[in-house]
Amino acid sequence: MYAILRTGGKQYKVSPGDVIRVERLPGEAGSRVEFNHVFAVRKDSFNTGGPLLQDAKVIGTILRNARTTKVRVLKYKRKKQYRKTTGHRQPYSEVLIKDIVTG
Repeated sequence: MYAILRTGGKQYKVSPGDVIRVERLPGEAGSRVEFNHVFAVRKDSFNTGGPLLQDAKVIGTILRNARTTKVRVLKYKRKKQYRKTTGHRQPYSEVLIKDIVTG
């Protein structure tokens, strides 16, 4: 059994028991989260929406909120002695998929 869902502008194929890393979600670690933007579900048969399934949702639990490793960004102009370094750490949430519910 699996579902294809959308969150944070990306699509994920998930099954119960999977741990996925998504864009930061509101809520603390241990809180329940529902994903309502479900494109397709496969249980006994394959069901797709046009484009979304109205009565399907994926239920999960936030395991932790964290940030990725730092990405260094270097900006410079040749021959002008101009250099600027900045960094970026993208926040994310790890979610444990508990159940896939279809109406």
